[in-house]
Amino acid sequence: MYTFYALLNRMKLIARWSLMRSTTKEDLMQHAAHVAIIGQALGIIRNTYFGGSVDTDKIAALALYHDTAEVVSGDLPTPIKYYSPRIKSAYSEIEDVINVKLLQSLPKEMAEKYAEYIRPDTETTEYKLMKVADKVSAYIKCIDERLSGNREFDTAFKRLEKQLDALMPEYPELKFFLDNFGEGYGQQLDIL
Repeated sequence: MYTFYALLNRMKLIARWSLMRSTTKEDLMQHAAHVAIIGQALGIIRNTYFGGSVDTDKIAALALYHDTAEVVSGDLPTPIKYYSPRIKSAYSEIEDVINVKLLQSLPKEMAEKYAEYIRPDTETTEYKLMKVADKVSAYIKCIDERLSGNREFDTAFKRLEKQLDALMPEYPELKFFLDNFGEGYGQQLDIL
């Protein structure tokens, strides 16, 4: 019996932002889909406006699987995960062990293909754009929460805003996305 898809189905049970009071709950499956949408958009923008040639479908696929280890580990809050280099390194090692186990829950031939997404080459442009999209997704969550009057997300919003600003020179597609699509987040449906 192979359990890979049953394990991934549990992504919907993993709550994100567990240490913060949220007005809208977000689970890992929702987050992965949101990162896939934004990541693919960043790739399309790069290819369309900035002379890129990235595989936009690969970005979306990487996003769908980028946090799969959390079906076992849960979502470790950012302040803990990045508290020190030792903790970050240990957590990365734990995630890698879990990802190896996830791949072992597939037939060998399928595991070889899924390894591209679950244990990807982190030096590719596609992977890097997916990681930018991951930050944008968190930033949008902060926007949503703040517009709901939830001050709990003020610090995370400022931290992510600073991180995204620092990434803009290297990723012009990020600036394009936020300049052209960012204002729509938090708007009422009648305005959209």
